[in-house]
Amino acid sequence: MVAISLSPENNDRTVFSDLPVIDLSWKRDKVGRLMLKACEEFGFFKLINHGVPKEVIDRVESESMEFFARPAAEKQRAGPPNPLGFGSKKIGFNGDTGDLEYLLLHANRPAIYQKVRNIGGRDPNIFSNLLGDYVDYTKDLACDLLEIMGEGLGLEDRNSFSKLVRDGQSDSLVRLNHYPKSKEDKGTRIGFGEHSDPQLLTVLRSNDVEGLQIQSPPSAFFVNVGDALQAMTNGRFVSVRHRAIVTAQRSRLSMIFFATPSLQTRISPLSEMVTIENP
Repeated sequence: MVAISLSPENNDRTVFSDLPVIDLSWKRDKVGRLMLKACEEFGFFKLINHGVPKEVIDRVESESMEFFARPAAEKQRAGPPNPLGFGSKKIGFNGDTGDLEYLLLHANRPAIYQKVRNIGGRDPNIFSNLLGDYVDYTKDLACDLLEIMGEGLGLEDRNSFSKLVRDGQSDSLVRLNHYPKSKEDKGTRIGFGEHSDPQLLTVLRSNDVEGLQIQSPPSAFFVNVGDALQAMTNGRFVSVRHRAIVTAQRSRLSMIFFATPSLQTRISPLSEMVTIENP
């Protein structure tokens, strides 16, 4: 289950609902139809048969857990977060805190290696190359999903969204979140507080430990609409607020690709999304 707040100002509109599951091996027109419905009604969906090799996912998860298991002094060589790099507890510039540690990097191989090489210990090429492979796969996946959305919306240029991510100046990010298990069982705690994602699209993979309060198929990705995509669709797609929780029993790892335009991109509703009914 995922908690969805349709309006940040109105907590009474929080609802709980099962997320739709979309199988990318289905016929493209069916996938597009269901994806549009999910983006309009939920802002979230689960994606299976997505084409990202299980071996790549498993190896990145293993290397990520190995990184977070290292002594604090070694991990901190990849920081401090400014905002990129290794961080713990403090999230962003607004004083937000969470019960987690994380590694936030620009989603390109040179930027990944630049941070990872400082960690020391094992050969940094192993971790950076695996993470680079994961980024390549999830970026292609995100762009494919954005193009299916463009087709479903009837855009003249189905690449209206994806070309912003494929742009060489894209500000896309990859984030590894590690939520350690607690030493004492104090029930659920906030791992990452309520927020919406500012980017176009988020593609998230977590290990088999609950976090978004969702029971996930083992190989599923969670995909959610970001604020920029809500703006470009003139509110037809919804960017919902969500949070991560942690429990005492097991640590949780999530690997997140944020599909993002360049920082110079002007975001506004596409002309095709502005109508008399939806001005």
